[in-house]
Amino acid sequence: MKCEGDKVYDEPGDCPVCNMHLVPVSGDDSNNGHHKHDHGEHKHDHSHSDHSGGSGKYYCPMRCEGDKTYDEPGDCPVCGMHLKKEEAKQIPGSKQTIYTCPMHPEVKQDHPGSCPKCGMDLVPEKGEETSEEEKAYKKMAKKFWVATVLSIPVFVIAMSEYFPFLKLDEIAPRKVLGWIEFILATPVVFYSSWEFFKRGWSSIVRWMPNMWTLISIGVGAAYLFSVFALIIPGAFPEQFKDANGNVHLYFEAAAVILTLVLLGQVLELRAHSKTNSAIKALLGLVPPVARVIRDGEEIEVPLEDVNVSDILKVKPGEKIPVDGSIHKGEAVIDESMITGEPIPVEKSEGDKVTGGTINGKTAFEMKAEKVGSDTLLAQIIEMVNTASRSRAPIQKLADTVAKYFVQIVISIALVTFAVWAIWGPEPAYVYAFVNAVAVLIIACPCALGLATPMSIMVGSGRMAQSGVLVKDARAIEEMNKVDILIIDKTGTITEGKPSLKNYQSFGSMPDDEILKLAASIDANSEHPLADAIVAGAKEKSMKLIKMDKFESVTGKGVKAIYQGKKIALGNQKLVDEFDASLDEKNRKIVKEWQLKAQTVMYLLIENKVEGIVTVSDKIKESSAKAIVDLQKMGIKVHMLTGDNEFTARAVAEELHLDGFMADCLPDDKYKKVKELQEQGHIVAMAGDGINDAPALEQANVGIAMGTGTDIAMQSAEVTLVKGDLNGIVRARELSHQVMRNIKQNLFFAFIYNALGVPVAAGILFPFFDILLSPIIAAAAMSFSSVSVIGNALRLRKK
Repeated sequence: MKCEGDKVYDEPGDCPVCNMHLVPVSGDDSNNGHHKHDHGEHKHDHSHSDHSGGSGKYYCPMRCEGDKTYDEPGDCPVCGMHLKKEEAKQIPGSKQTIYTCPMHPEVKQDHPGSCPKCGMDLVPEKGEETSEEEKAYKKMAKKFWVATVLSIPVFVIAMSEYFPFLKLDEIAPRKVLGWIEFILATPVVFYSSWEFFKRGWSSIVRWMPNMWTLISIGVGAAYLFSVFALIIPGAFPEQFKDANGNVHLYFEAAAVILTLVLLGQVLELRAHSKTNSAIKALLGLVPPVARVIRDGEEIEVPLEDVNVSDILKVKPGEKIPVDGSIHKGEAVIDESMITGEPIPVEKSEGDKVTGGTINGKTAFEMKAEKVGSDTLLAQIIEMVNTASRSRAPIQKLADTVAKYFVQIVISIALVTFAVWAIWGPEPAYVYAFVNAVAVLIIACPCALGLATPMSIMVGSGRMAQSGVLVKDARAIEEMNKVDILIIDKTGTITEGKPSLKNYQSFGSMPDDEILKLAASIDANSEHPLADAIVAGAKEKSMKLIKMDKFESVTGKGVKAIYQGKKIALGNQKLVDEFDASLDEKNRKIVKEWQLKAQTVMYLLIENKVEGIVTVSDKIKESSAKAIVDLQKMGIKVHMLTGDNEFTARAVAEELHLDGFMADCLPDDKYKKVKELQEQGHIVAMAGDGINDAPALEQANVGIAMGTGTDIAMQSAEVTLVKGDLNGIVRARELSHQVMRNIKQNLFFAFIYNALGVPVAAGILFPFFDILLSPIIAAAAMSFSSVSVIGNALRLRKK
């Protein structure tokens, strides 16, 4: 029936809308998406993302239908929330920019230049397209102000009997005033608030009760009651009438309640816009134009026209347009908007630079390496949006409660009406009606629905500003529960830039020959240790030898053929594979260097160890403090490395780690993570290399260093832009703050409803003669939503 568009499901069953039996999708590939497993459960569920809504750009912030998206703006057919636009599609440098003259706005063109009329430089046209959120906000704000202007006189007329000085009864009879109320209240219902009734009706038809069910029933009952009372007052019991035979009307309740709901919606839309401030700030980081050097000339082109390998000129104080490396010159770059670190970074030729960062006081040339959606900034925006749209597991609690809560509230409202009608004081039916409507209004679970998504949206944006990129909300919640952190050594604890330290022959070859052969075989390897050895040989002006049949052995080293003989360079595992051995003297030399945290690589020819080469990777200055901070948070830190036992032990003892494991293959790291999970631990894994990908995939939370490989970042759920362990400290702190904020919001929502419903039902009347009018109930309901939104927005300042 396609009741929910192109939405698909992972399991067979019946459609929740029309109850038709679900049928297989021809050629379905919905299970081919990326999943992460946690003891038999899927961490991610992207089953809807590729089949729901096609190229849609709008989604429900409540995620009522998973990852389903829509092509057009509007309201969610399930919960009625206004659909949000995916900001992630606005990739810096991928959108056509229009340039105009500030003095002559009629002058427009699709490339920079000067105005043909006054000669001023053309500037990018601002505000060319108002965001969908802004349009929705302005539309809702207009309806709110119309409702406010009309509701105030309705309220004054209805309350005039309590304010005798107004003397409205002397101006017109009560019947005429009733018709004036009707005329003023009707546009509030049918113009300003008709969407609310459509949402309520949709929830009833689909049997998916929500906040709009309660609002539409409560307000609709008050309005229709008043209309019939105005037209046919004789049909009502005497207890509904005053001394003049007029039935009391509730137009003011309907109008004011709807106005307060509109106010809540206006504030919510404005708050949603604020939650995207981090994304909008990121989108504004890159300049609209870039200076490209082509054919020896410097020309300005739109950012979207920059190509990979273009040479760009960046002047002092300008923003760097794309990702690349410095081609000529030096610079001091402010990277705070990407890494969160305030101290500018010195860069020289060959160093990487990131689009959106700010150049210092020198000019330089750079080579473009990543443009458009491939830039780090574009990926950050994509990840922030994905996280803000995702659902944390704790949201299931709110969803489950809300599902049954509405049905329970309707039942309570019916019971309230019956109790007051049977046992209440005169006029009993009036009390019964008013209290039943108050129960429906005050119990609106909008605060409950907003509690989690608002905190996730604000929190994920704040984390991005701190250099912590989170793929989904589940990772934020899990990060707060982590009790064991597993970290790799190279590139995680250490700089990831090893350098040559020592080399020595164990046979008749000269020492220099050992280094020359080691560098020659490593010349074909992409491993960081190989780069260090090759760089060390080149610094000594050694001419490398061509090797035949090069082969990389994962977790062990490299092999080749040299002068018809097998030659290899690698760790102890490679030595064992060759059935080679060392005498006691050479073993002592190896151990001595390993105890100094140097990684030893053995050079083998045939089955004999001819010599060794050592490299050393400096421990990052931030690692020691970060590990101490993590341990203070109750997290045990373990190191798993492919390095040897002695080197690993030296690093572990220096940093006071809680444990370590050496000589690890990728499968060993994966098995260790799984073993700890089976023991009941919540495990986070941090790494930066391809060999870390399986463990990152298996861990409850995979953390990739932004300085590492793309595969590691794809396998992980959290990426640290700067790539040091302090980022994990920030991620833990921020996840804790987000989860605490969510629990505060849920507490506000639960306590509010737990206290509000009994009061609205009249439980205090027998003891304190206190009743809650529907208007006060509506104000309290709106206040609960505002309190949740305000509490979530506090995260922006954490």
